[in-house]
Amino acid sequence: MTTGTTGTTGTTISDDTSRIVLDPFVTDLNGESARLRAAGPLAAVELPGGVPVWAVTHHAEAKALLTDPRLVKDINVWTAWQRGEIPGDWPLIGLANPGPSMLTVDGAEHRRLRTLVAQALTPRRVEHMRGRIEQLTAELLDALPLDQDVVDLKAEFAYPLPMYVIADLMGIDTSLLPRLKVLFDKFFSTQTPPEEVGATLEELAQLMSDTVAAKRRSPGDDLTSALIAASENGDQLTDEEIVSTLQLLVAAGHETTISLIVNAVVNLSTHPEQRALVLSGQAEWSAVIEETLRWSAPTSHVLFRFATEDVPVGDRVIPKGDALIVSYGAIGRDEQAHGPSAGVFDITRETKNRHISFGHGPHVCPGAALSRLEAGVALPALYARFPQLDLAVPASELRNKPVVTQNDLYELPVRLRP
Repeated sequence: MTTGTTGTTGTTISDDTSRIVLDPFVTDLNGESARLRAAGPLAAVELPGGVPVWAVTHHAEAKALLTDPRLVKDINVWTAWQRGEIPGDWPLIGLANPGPSMLTVDGAEHRRLRTLVAQALTPRRVEHMRGRIEQLTAELLDALPLDQDVVDLKAEFAYPLPMYVIADLMGIDTSLLPRLKVLFDKFFSTQTPPEEVGATLEELAQLMSDTVAAKRRSPGDDLTSALIAASENGDQLTDEEIVSTLQLLVAAGHETTISLIVNAVVNLSTHPEQRALVLSGQAEWSAVIEETLRWSAPTSHVLFRFATEDVPVGDRVIPKGDALIVSYGAIGRDEQAHGPSAGVFDITRETKNRHISFGHGPHVCPGAALSRLEAGVALPALYARFPQLDLAVPASELRNKPVVTQNDLYELPVRLRP
């Protein structure tokens, strides 16, 4: 943590203000989130690699900023970017500048790109996927190695389910999934060697381009084919936009759901009284899902928004040209939104649905309903088979991956039966 420093954007942090340096190894996510909340609704933060930004850490202020037109997604507004101060081999460059998609534009351009995705993810279509999700869930549960004392539930269940679902949705050849896992691990990690950053982004883009080319030759009932058809029917979607959108949806479509399932299992294992409520039917699985989203948000921090003018937040200001991240890990436990027990995992709380862990405003996650559906199928099916499932190690020994944007464990060792 540094004080009295001047960041690459030219923003001076006064001597009485500490800049919170986000731990690139994510060794204490909850403690770090608590420090961010305590710093006030707008915290001065340093991302891995020494990049200074601002973080919104309280619920009400986050909702306001996520709908504030003075904060935009155009990276060219970022003064540090304009000056060439963000290196091309920065580990988070793929998240900072992911290419043209609904993630990186606002206004009419955002509506144009988002509408095409939203049309494919209507509630009716998402519900239509339930049968396939149930089938995949049953197959993965059947394949669990019951002869092993300890099973890595993330590797065997929580990871493959969302990957198979997103592959079905986007029309991706499932033979690519092992390689995509390797590439996305590097894409999100703060520890990817600088010399591998560019190659990782290039290979991901190439795999997505290959998928688009394959769907041009042989369209199917999938979202990639729908995006291609839309561009050919006059919606003016460029190949670059289709490729960037495909990569965005694959990345977001699996990571969030993996963490949601994993975190729910950890939360129920460490709160047996809550597990008893849902297994006895006194609480709904939807309550487990919403409280998990609030209390242990799958996405810790979302990058970026950029200030087109000075934006006051409480007694601080995001200066024009500075970058803002949204710290959902801190926001979910804001006592002003959820009361003095915000730090407690409680599936019976009245405010469990008040969280904004899937975002808020125009850029709210279009795949939120699908993620909820996957967890809503996976968790009850898992516990119906293994009601006494429990962690095989103390929760304190579970290790987060070096991913500052995701609440993501390396593994989830469990005992399926006592």
